[in-house]
Amino acid sequence: MPRRPAHHPAEAASTRNSSPASELSTQPIRPLSPDVPTALLGNLSPSQFMRRYWQKKPLLIRQAMPNIEAPLSRDQLFALADQDEVEARLITHFRNKWQLEHGPFAPDELPSVTQRAWTLLVQGVDLHDDRARALLDRFRFVPDARLDDLMISYASDGGGVGPHFDSYDVFLLQVKGKRRWRISAQKDLTLQAGLPLKVLQNFEPEEEWVLEPGDMLYLPPHIAHDGTAEGECMTCSIGFRAPSEGELAAQFLYYLAERGEAAGKAGALYRDPRQSAVERPAELPPALVERVGAILARIKWNEQDIASFLGTYLSEPKPSVVFDPPHRPLNEARFIGAARKSGLRLDRKTNLLYESRFFFVNGEEISLDGTKKWLFDFANQRCMSAKRFVTLSHDSSVTARLHEWYCAGWIQVGELA
Repeated sequence: MPRRPAHHPAEAASTRNSSPASELSTQPIRPLSPDVPTALLGNLSPSQFMRRYWQKKPLLIRQAMPNIEAPLSRDQLFALADQDEVEARLITHFRNKWQLEHGPFAPDELPSVTQRAWTLLVQGVDLHDDRARALLDRFRFVPDARLDDLMISYASDGGGVGPHFDSYDVFLLQVKGKRRWRISAQKDLTLQAGLPLKVLQNFEPEEEWVLEPGDMLYLPPHIAHDGTAEGECMTCSIGFRAPSEGELAAQFLYYLAERGEAAGKAGALYRDPRQSAVERPAELPPALVERVGAILARIKWNEQDIASFLGTYLSEPKPSVVFDPPHRPLNEARFIGAARKSGLRLDRKTNLLYESRFFFVNGEEISLDGTKKWLFDFANQRCMSAKRFVTLSHDSSVTARLHEWYCAGWIQVGELA
């Protein structure tokens, strides 16, 4: 099935949910007091944050993650951008001209780090590095079904992607150096014509801050913003899925059609035994329109169909994802022995969702049967302790399933660090 485009600031403004954020606040954002105990959301609990700010208004949090270090060094990020399976973009603003190039990039294809005004965006870093995955997991107070990925933006002094807006929620976490952010709740979202990026034509900033390592800015959809590096810097962007209504409708109908449920007789061909000869062959026959309308009116679905569609669709890995099976996989008996000692963890690329009757792993729907409790815990914690595995290992159906996932590279032996 077609997948949604990856999120990135300069290009994805029209690829996510296009509905406006509810009642965007135009009041000044008040940074949380530095005296507040340090935590990801400052002095707010996740429930308070979701109720007061999520898709409503921006929030600046000073020292959301004190002593933060970038998940990857500059050289490691550059090396990642050189891999074929990694989505990377280079944005330059040399001599006041915007240019965009798509990777992969060999080391000598990137500008010098001393060259001003360029940015490297590396998408889905959480798929390739456990430290990035662990950082992304800090934001799992939002459902996994909405969580997209972690992108790292490296910028030389003066680098940025221009004033723009995103159609999805985003947390912008500064992890190295400084970046100046200017934001606006402006209604005019007209874009400059003829550019390779989606840059706002009439950006009018209302608020401005310099973020240092550990500082974080949350922005709901359609808040105009512009980030400029002050010296060399790196920013982690935690983005969220927001498929359009049209995308969801099209993919759902495709899902029904694949299952043979889009109409009563999926294999039946259109028939018109009463069609008469015509004098105007290019005219669309009214009987054809009526007949097809009757076919479409027979399409039925229920709540379980919707849940099953969302589970498979939202758990499907991105097209670039490739799982790495173990080079010399353990047989089931040895796998059980190793898991009893070390526990298990989901591979960082694995998506595991569930609802009341089914679970969904990497785009596959499987009946829960009697596996509910342990599977719910495994999905929510993304790891299973050795002690917990021991209690399950007497059930051959459970160990057989887990061994199958291990052989596919979907899970790993050993708990999360």
